[in-house]
Formats: sequence, C-alpha cells, structure tokens
Amino acid sequence: MSKPIAIQFGAGNIGRGFIGWLLHESGYHVIFSDVNADLVDEINRQKQYDVILAEENQTTTVINDISAINSQKNPEQLQAAIKEAEIITTAVGPTVLPYLAENLAAGIELRANEQPSSLVIIACENMIGGSESLKEAVYPLLSDKGVAYADKYVRFPNAAVDRIVPDQHHDNPLTVMVEPFYEWVVEKPKDEGITIPTISGMKLVDDLEPYIERKLFTVNTGHAVTAYLGYMKEIESIEDAIHNERILFAVRSALEETGALLIKKYQFSKKEHEEYIDKIINRFKNPYISDYVVRVGRSPIRKIGANDRFVMPAKQYVEAFNTTPKALSHAIAAALLFTYDGDHEANDLQKAIKENGLDATITAYTGIEPYTKLFEEVKEAYLELA
Repeated sequence: MSKPIAIQFGAGNIGRGFIGWLLHESGYHVIFSDVNADLVDEINRQKQYDVILAEENQTTTVINDISAINSQKNPEQLQAAIKEAEIITTAVGPTVLPYLAENLAAGIELRANEQPSSLVIIACENMIGGSESLKEAVYPLLSDKGVAYADKYVRFPNAAVDRIVPDQHHDNPLTVMVEPFYEWVVEKPKDEGITIPTISGMKLVDDLEPYIERKLFTVNTGHAVTAYLGYMKEIESIEDAIHNERILFAVRSALEETGALLIKKYQFSKKEHEEYIDKIINRFKNPYISDYVVRVGRSPIRKIGANDRFVMPAKQYVEAFNTTPKALSHAIAAALLFTYDGDHEANDLQKAIKENGLDATITAYTGIEPYTKLFEEVKEAYLELA
C-alpha cells in the first residue's frame, strides 16, 4: 500500500529540517515544492537528506522517501500532486505566501472533479493568521464548484511554529542542522466535519492566539532585539551578542515587558512564563545554532510593522498598563538604526529617514501616531542611540 502524500511548499532549511522531517516521521511521502531548480533537482537525485541536531552529540536522522517538484517549471505536475495530497504545509515566508494561491486553487479544482476527500492546508510561517491569509488568496481564484468543494472538504487551520535554523553550509547541499527545541501548534477546526491528520510533534489546541503571541512576543522579539543591539555594537553573532551584559539586560527587559502583557492577557503562570523566557535566552546562547546578527535583523520594515514583534506588544502594553514600555521602545529605535547595506529594507528605511524625516518615518512604518507617549519614547530612544 502506498504512503499518503504530504506536500511541503518551500524546500529550504525550515522546510526540510522542521516541517518536512515531522511529516516524514508521521509516515508520509513528502513532496517538496520549490522554485529553486538546483534544490529540486538535488532532492530528486538523492531522494534523501540528513537532519543534524545542533547539540554536542549531533544526532543525525535520515529523511527519505521524498521527491520534489519545480512549481515554476511544472505547475501541472504540482497541481496533480495537490489533487492526491492529504496535507499541505508551507515554509516560504509571509511575502511569498500569496504566490502559492494559484497552484493551490488549480489543485482544489481538480479535487472537486474527483471523489471527494478532505485536505488540510497549514501555513507554517512567522506570522499571525498565516493559513487564513492563504485561504483569502486562494478562494477568489476558485469557481463556484471549487468554493463549494473547499467549504466542505478543505480546511486552513492557523499555526504557530518555532525552531531556530541557523545560516549554514555543508558539503551536501541537502544536509540541514536544526536546534533540538521545536514547537508546532495548530488550531483545531471549529467544525466537526474534518479532522487534522495526526502528525508527530504537532500540538492541536482550541485557541491558537496565546501560543502565537507567546512565541512572537518572546522568541521573535528577543531574537530581533539581540540582533539589532548586536549590530550597533559591531558584534557579528547572536551568541556573542547575547553574552554581552548590556544586550542581555536589554533583551530580558523587553521580554519582561512582553511577558507582563502575556501574563495579564492570557492568565499564563508567572513562574512558568519566566521559565519560558529563560529557555528562550538559553537557546540564543546555544553555540551550535548561533547566527549572524545581520541575517536575524534582516527585513526591519516588516519587523517594525504594526502587527509584528515590537509595535504590536508595545501598543497592547500601553493599553494594558497605561504606561509606556521603555525596553520595547528602545528595540524599535534600534531597528530604525539598522543600516546594513546588504538588506534592501534597511536601505529603504534609511532612505525614508533621510528624505522624509524621523517623525514621518516612524509613523509611516510603525503606525504609531505622533504626539503619543509611545511615539515620543521611540523618538527619544532613537536620538539617544544614534
């Protein structure tokens, strides 16, 4: 009997080292879909790859029974695979996610003409509501018949994912190293009609929001603060940056602010959340997964957006406690000071500050209104750090 099919959009390090691995461990034949022709060809040639845990023993797992499709060159082949799949996952990045919609819609149309069977599509991205966002891109491309089919048989449950995969190079281009820690939390569909397949390492919950915000406001916030302050001090790696006492203090201060918010908002145990913060900081200290601050800090415009790791908790903090979060304000300022030439968003941000002024840039990119206490705190921090 042939194995059920899982499709993983994105054959990069996260796709292979995290989601693809867990799908393989759950008994699926995993088909990777990517636009990188060399990567696709290599997967189809080797038909397996190694995942190495970033720890002293460097335990290695062989992932086999895999194949790959070039979604750009062979869309019909991909759509035919979508017709047969039981589960589809993504790890392509929030900006690329909408571009998957066309092939997904075409594949769903093919399913609508066959014997009905359920399909679960999960966006495993660093964003809130990723699967819902993907659904909103897919549905307008469906026919009335496709919409009726999708309403009945297709579900897009949102997910929160967490695993650090550092920048790396290996002799074998498919080999990937990942940290031992991971978290994959998926929201249960509200209706009884469709159940999510049992996936090794996946946790199903009734309400995803607390897990998404805990991860975003702790892991992503802490990682980015470490990167931007490390860059300002001309420190190259996350590991070296987090061992700097001043940076460690700033990171912990920011996570204490987001932690206070999360504890109040979701009634998390104070003791358990403090232990979670300690665990996250210790992950940043892991010498086997240390990353470059310029890579972790890339895309500062996205990171200072109104619904991302700095501004979203900062605004909620103001509402919850009627006071301004100083550490988060400094973090936003540090992101505004990320001047790395190798990142186009950093270049665009610096250009905006130069041409439009600091005040207009803060409001344009963060959504923080002028003359508010949070705005003044961010501006003051910027002038202090500059």
